[in-house]
Amino acid sequence: MVHYLSTRLPTAEELPYSDDTPVDSELQDLVAHLLRDTLAAIWAERHDWFFGIDMGVYYHPEKPAIVPDGFLSLGVQRILGERLRLSYLLWAENYIPPILTLEVVSKTPGGEYKRKKREYARMGVLYYVIYAPDRRRKPPLEVYKLQNNTYEQPELVPFGSPLWLPEINLGIGRERGMYQGIEREWLYWYDEEGNRYLTPEEKAKEAQLEMQNLIAKLREQGLTSEQLKALGIDD
Repeated sequence: MVHYLSTRLPTAEELPYSDDTPVDSELQDLVAHLLRDTLAAIWAERHDWFFGIDMGVYYHPEKPAIVPDGFLSLGVQRILGERLRLSYLLWAENYIPPILTLEVVSKTPGGEYKRKKREYARMGVLYYVIYAPDRRRKPPLEVYKLQNNTYEQPELVPFGSPLWLPEINLGIGRERGMYQGIEREWLYWYDEEGNRYLTPEEKAKEAQLEMQNLIAKLREQGLTSEQLKALGIDD
């Protein structure tokens, strides 16, 4: 964990929160959004977490922000007023660093294995997740865990076999699925038994299918459209 002395620490409004640099690819953006969307559903009643996407994380007032593709923090307020967060300042978050950071590697690595790895370790990030979908010689998903202020050899996460993260009470893994109409391999959250959490999109389709099955059963019992409408069911 980084410690520093300062008579006055800057606010988020006083620090750059946008460098007008776009994300490297659409995939980097979508992978992080899928994970955040799913968390928003499974942790809907919790208010002690925050998942940032392409947001500057400041861990020292005199150093530039580091910008993960995605990051998860626990023990912080999920919502900070109507303006929300401009960036993530450790000194404004009770010095709580992200517990997990995510980098989606394009064909040309951008410091994910060296510079960012060092900075995340210095910041105190417990889990550093790297997803390199174009890698073929070994599994593209690897998870580093901080031990004694350094990252040891990563856990390589095979397809369909999620890695359990006990401090987060979630597993992370990869398998094929559909997100925003795109079928491909995605990263997902899992429970302790290895069951994948559905995305909001999948949950909506599941609910729609259940309603269709219910309507079919009621139809078999002889209910008319008028009777279904009286029950609040529009067929």
